[in-house]
Amino acid sequence: MTKGTASLGKMGKRTVHIRCRRCGRHSYHKRKGYCSSCGFGRTATLRNFKWAKQH
Repeated sequence: MTKGTASLGKMGKRTVHIRCRRCGRHSYHKRKGYCSSCGFGRTATLRNFKWAKQH
């Protein structure tokens, strides 16, 4: 493959987030190794904030 314009179109097909094992959402970051939705991989407790609660 050459280094020009033809090869640049093939670079955008990487998937960064995959499905999380704990919450099932499509929020697990492969390179960082944690889920942005539930915090799996970073903490044992579920990620939750008071500002995110519905009243």
